[in-house]
Amino acid sequence: MSSPDLIRVERAIRIIRGDKVILDEDLAELYGVEVKRLNEQVRRNLDRFPADFMFQLTNQEFTDLKSQFATASQWGGRRTPPYAFSEQGVAMLSSVLHSKRAVQVNIEIMRTFVRLRKLLASNVELAERLDQLEAKDDGQFRNVFEAIRQLMAPVETKKGRIGFDV
Repeated sequence: MSSPDLIRVERAIRIIRGDKVILDEDLAELYGVEVKRLNEQVRRNLDRFPADFMFQLTNQEFTDLKSQFATASQWGGRRTPPYAFSEQGVAMLSSVLHSKRAVQVNIEIMRTFVRLRKLLASNVELAERLDQLEAKDDGQFRNVFEAIRQLMAPVETKKGRIGFDV
């Protein structure tokens, strides 16, 4: 896969119900198949996709997801909420989809999930080591520790008001 494809894989991973997942629509695009065909193969092999491998979004989750995007056209005339596949669900897709592209895409998706896991683990390790250093500190480096913690904190984006001021 090319570098733009890797970026597409990374952007396709979302956090839903506290799990890192990829939606059926994103997977279908990566695999180069229609969403309808991907879901058809999944339905034919439902016994391979337990709840921790795949779940369907609720109507409310689907509505919330649509509202996060500026254009609703991405979701077109979709009548049902999408399916979300966990890392294990994506791996299982390779046994259901039998194309060379599916195999290559699955390999890259697995690598991306592993990179994410390593990144999150390193952040946890860094926080633990910082706690240990701070416990040993006699107060001299309090400002330094605070600055590092601020850098490690997730960035909060403030949404501006939409419209014109009158």
